[in-house]
Amino acid sequence: MRLVGPSGEQVGIVPLAKALELAQEYDLDLVEVAANARPPVCKLMDYGKFKYESAMKAREARKNQAHTVIKEMKLRPKIDPHDYDTKKGHVVRFLKQGDKVKITIMFRGREQSRPELGYRLLQRLAEDVQDLGFVESNPKQDGRNMIMVLGPHKKKTEAMAEARQAQEARKAEAKANPGRSQNPADTEAQAAAEEPAEA
Repeated sequence: MRLVGPSGEQVGIVPLAKALELAQEYDLDLVEVAANARPPVCKLMDYGKFKYESAMKAREARKNQAHTVIKEMKLRPKIDPHDYDTKKGHVVRFLKQGDKVKITIMFRGREQSRPELGYRLLQRLAEDVQDLGFVESNPKQDGRNMIMVLGPHKKKTEAMAEARQAQEARKAEAKANPGRSQNPADTEAQAAAEEPAEA
């Protein structure tokens, strides 16, 4: 077999007995790394440590992996301005997180004869969030519903990295100012409690 030393150096082609002897001498394991090679390649290593490091690398890779999620937001053609602002806020949050958003306009009764109302509403929403996302799938009628898909400009991994940095910054600030509350309402309440009461 071809033997590779603990530091990655080439020992050369050695018989199995010699390789096992070297493994005992170094107090390491003899691990076959390329069984199909001619001759097979083995390496002297600490197998437990190798497995642990492999598991940690896989875990780190999973942590940085992003799953594409499609969020859905449902609207009605005759939506109230305040409700529209609330729903738009949700769409903005989803796009900032790097998720795609499927916008569905639901038509009921006679509203089905006025699809242009839904189309105008979808166009308005797309214009309102154009700095965060783009129209990935143009509005199209699907039975009683009209559907449009918005995609984020920012990739999910970038959004996750930014969120992680913001969280670390908040933790660092909290550690630097341990007695101070981050919530302004709490700070006002604390200041009011510290004022002396009038006699």
